[in-house]
Formats: sequence, C-alpha cells, structure tokens
Amino acid sequence: MSSPKSDFLRTLTERGFIHQTSDLEGIDAAAKEGRLTTYVGYDCTGPSLHIGHLLSIMMLHWLQKTEAGKPVALMGGGTTRIGDPSGRDTTRQILTPEKIEENKSTIRIAFDRFINFGPGKFDAEMADNADWLPKLNYIDFLRDIGRHFSVNRMLSFDSVKLRLDRDQELSFLEFNYMLLQAYDFVELNRRYGCIMQMGGSDQWGNIINGIDLGRRLGTPQLYALTCPLMTTASGAKMGKTASGAVWLNADLLSPYDYWQFWRNTEDADVSRFLKLFTFLPMDEIERLSKLEGAEINDAKKILATEAAAILHGREAAELAAETARKTFEQGALAETLPTVEISTALIEAGLGVLTAFGPEYAKLVPSTSEARRQIKSGGLRVNDQVVTDERGVLRQSDLTSEGVIKLSFGKKRHVLLRPV
Repeated sequence: MSSPKSDFLRTLTERGFIHQTSDLEGIDAAAKEGRLTTYVGYDCTGPSLHIGHLLSIMMLHWLQKTEAGKPVALMGGGTTRIGDPSGRDTTRQILTPEKIEENKSTIRIAFDRFINFGPGKFDAEMADNADWLPKLNYIDFLRDIGRHFSVNRMLSFDSVKLRLDRDQELSFLEFNYMLLQAYDFVELNRRYGCIMQMGGSDQWGNIINGIDLGRRLGTPQLYALTCPLMTTASGAKMGKTASGAVWLNADLLSPYDYWQFWRNTEDADVSRFLKLFTFLPMDEIERLSKLEGAEINDAKKILATEAAAILHGREAAELAAETARKTFEQGALAETLPTVEISTALIEAGLGVLTAFGPEYAKLVPSTSEARRQIKSGGLRVNDQVVTDERGVLRQSDLTSEGVIKLSFGKKRHVLLRPV
C-alpha cells in the first residue's frame, strides 16, 4: 500500500504502532470516512491497568484525535471469569464476581486521561461483556457459534501451542476463551457498530477468529490491527521492575515513581518511546532524537514529564520532575518524595528493614526474600547508608531532622517513612 490517506493510519505508521493488519486499504478508507468504530478489550484481572496496556490505549486516543471513528473500551467483566491464556505459561487465577467488579471500578480511572467519553460521534463508549456473555445458553452457544470453529485451527494458534508445550496444562475453560472473544467482536458490531478490533500482537489469532465468525454469521466486513509487544532495546519485557508491575493508578504507583520509570529509559529506546507514549509533535521528537551524550538525559526527562503529564496531570508531572532534580542534582531530601505514613508505635517498637522495604510499607521490593537478596548485593539504603544487616531494625533514632526515614532502592527509587 502507498502512503496512508487517513490521518489515523498516517499517525500510527509514523509513530511505530502498527505490527499487523488484516486489510490496510479497507482500514484506511474507513478511517478517512470517519466510520472506523474500534474496540480494545481489557480483562479485569487486577486493580489497575499497567504499562503493558498503554500502547492500545494510545491507539484509541489517536483514533479519536484524528476523528477516524468512535473508540470503544471493552471491560471484560465476563471473560475475566475464564482468563485469557494468550502469552501465559500458567493458568490465570480464578477471581470471584465480586473481585472482578471491584477491579473493574478502579480500572476505569486511567481511561479518562487518554480518551473523552460522551454522546458525540467520536466520543468514546465503555462496554462490558458481562452484559451479554453470562446470559448465553451453553447448548445454543455451541450450536450457533461453536460449530463455526475448527479445533485443528485453534490448536495451531501460538497462545494454545505455547501451553501445550509446557508442563502447565491448558484447561478446557481457557480453550473456550477465544470463542467468547470472537463472539464479543460480533456482538460489539451489533450493539455499537464496531468494525475493527485492536490489541497486542499476541491477540492476532483471537481477533482473526472474530473476523471469521463475523463473516460466517453475515456481519459486515470486520478488521484487525495489532501493535507490537513492547520490549526494551536490551530485549527485556517492558513494564516490569524489581518491585512489580508499573501500574497506571496513582494509589498503586505514585506519579513520582511513574516519572522515574520513564526517566530510566535506555538510551536506544528514547526516540521510540517519545513517539509511542507522548503526544509531542513529530518534529519535536525528531529534534530530541538527535541529542547525544549527556544531552540525551534531557530527552529522557522530557519523555518522563510528558508521559506522566498525560496520566497524572501536568502539575503532578512537573512536581515529580522537580523532586527528582532536588534529590539527584542538589542532593537534598525532597519532601515531595513518595511518602508512606506508619504508626509512631511501630517505630518505637522497631520495624524490621526487610518488612519496611517490602510490599506492606515502602513497596520498593515485592517480597522480603527480594529485600534480603538486594541487601546482599548492596542495593538497599536507609538515609543514604547501605543496609548490610538483614536483621536490622528501624527505630526513632533513624528519623532525620525532617521527621522521616528515607528508604532507597538503587540510586533513583526512594520512599519516605513518616511516623504519625
């Protein structure tokens, strides 16, 4: 295909979002006419979306921004009861309906920063497959939908083959997931006029199943577009840190820590991440991409501030940038570092360093065993002093003149413990 005619595909192409498409010319034509109503599905397996979801959310943003069509964010209130086996070596934990609803209510928070919801032609909609999947009659579903699926073909998909080659078995429950996702596509076309599904490249087989099912059931032409699964230049899976996932909700990961995540981007990834994860114009990105040597740190700070401003607001992003400047460039103890309040009685009694750094308090490491490992390698510090004793205890004598205890993991992650 020659250069895209629609602003939507032109934007996605120049910014590096596109991995696979089912019919590039058909997608381009629908986008140019403003009728490319598109959905992305998000299962409710956790209390927040994480950075691995950002690419698809950004694609919904550009769909709306370029007026290519209406974005539909699909909450997987129904499919979460099963669990998507795509990209998984093990079975997902089965969640209760109550936990799914709880997760769903907090997941929705992040979307408002990227897309606008409302009644207008290009305003986004939020759907939930719990509105139709639990109501399906199993026998009728097998007869009307299941008969269109070839088990031989399903076994050829990477999401299935991966698990068949592992010790962890693929359950019949999970095997049915792709049928339900395909049915979602057809149902969303009927309810919202969706003609395209977007997602990560690991969803390609599931999305194509939906297109094929739509064709068999007489649905108008459907389309697929996937983005690459994100890895860093060094090959590591993007979005995981030593302390866990990079969450999008501020109560799980502070704006400062989110800013720091982007600030720590590898040099080779700066240009790519500026294109994918900020709204900066391409000419500004090209300028920043030419910076070399020590100046590339300026580009990283801009990446961090712009990415944090989208998710947490400009004021929080600039505060995070200023906090980092004071902490690293001036060597000061910035009062705006992430702070965890603990009881004064706990400090008076003595708080073990392993517990302090762990998920119950500072959340700098995911477990006490990881804290123990980091202590052995010299990775943890209290008030800028390296922790050497895993049996160490924090007491009132560790409080600084500002009335806090500064815990650090490496050079760039800090949390203040403040007794109250």
